[in-house]
Amino acid sequence: MDFEEAGRSLISMTQTELAKAAGLGQSTVIDFEKERRVVSDQAIAAIRGALESAGVIFIDENGEGPGVRLRK
Repeated sequence: MDFEEAGRSLISMTQTELAKAAGLGQSTVIDFEKERRVVSDQAIAAIRGALESAGVIFIDENGEGPGVRLRK
């Protein structure tokens, strides 16, 4: 599971909801999560931006490894 999918799971957001929030097609989100194809950097940024707007925080490597958590 990638960090974007983990973030989506944290907030109980469906792939359809994420696609809409990110302004992408649902197939792009599905393909990205299932690693069916390489999606553009712009699509990844849109996915992350939509998740961050919904309260997901992406944590960089900090000695314990990268991850995700919810904003307070």
